[in-house]
Amino acid sequence: MLVAAAVCPCPPLLVPEVAAGAAPELDAARAACTDALGVLAAARPDLLVAVGTAGQSGLGRYPQGAPGAFRGFGVDLDVHLGPVGSPVPERELPTSLAVAAWLLERTGWADAPIEGLAVPDTLEPEGCAETGRELAGRAGRVALLVMGDGSACRTLKAPGYLDERAAPFDAEAARALGAADVSALRALDPGLARELKAAGRAPWQILAGAAERTDLTGSLLYEDAPYGVGYMVATWS
Repeated sequence: MLVAAAVCPCPPLLVPEVAAGAAPELDAARAACTDALGVLAAARPDLLVAVGTAGQSGLGRYPQGAPGAFRGFGVDLDVHLGPVGSPVPERELPTSLAVAAWLLERTGWADAPIEGLAVPDTLEPEGCAETGRELAGRAGRVALLVMGDGSACRTLKAPGYLDERAAPFDAEAARALGAADVSALRALDPGLARELKAAGRAPWQILAGAAERTDLTGSLLYEDAPYGVGYMVATWS
């Protein structure tokens, strides 16, 4: 059963070594993520699952200790998804889960076993719901670390250029995440999300599926678009 969730953005720029001189611009987002992971720890889960999106090369489940790296962004920095056992898993985490691993290492997570799940951002809403239900049944007390960004079309300099639909899309997503509104999250349009390059849509709808039979309360800790991309941090508990 799902007992808690933290929703965090997953840009590599969240990692200060990657952001370099621009690192202070996301200090507030990092602080909010730290607070969100504190909510997960307080829930005392039996299992934590980090959920993010990936390309075809990164699809599937990742065991505790799976390695990740940021060398593709010019930084010699390695991370692992929780404590490393023996043998060390070989398959490398996709970027969204590497950022999750960095957040967990940064906060010293040692409260429950960890798994990672990467899904395509094209996963349809019903598939997301089914995945969420399966995750919620993995243990008696399950927590989710949900990694995903909003639209990438908030400004002229955004990765997807300016799209007037982006701000309303992000506003509704932020409202739904802050209110733990399962129905509103499930109603997010996957086609529009793809057009707006909103990679968080599928992970958010997985969260909605996991929370179908719960009565969790949401809280929005952070919402901004510093690089023309919608970043949101929320907790459900």
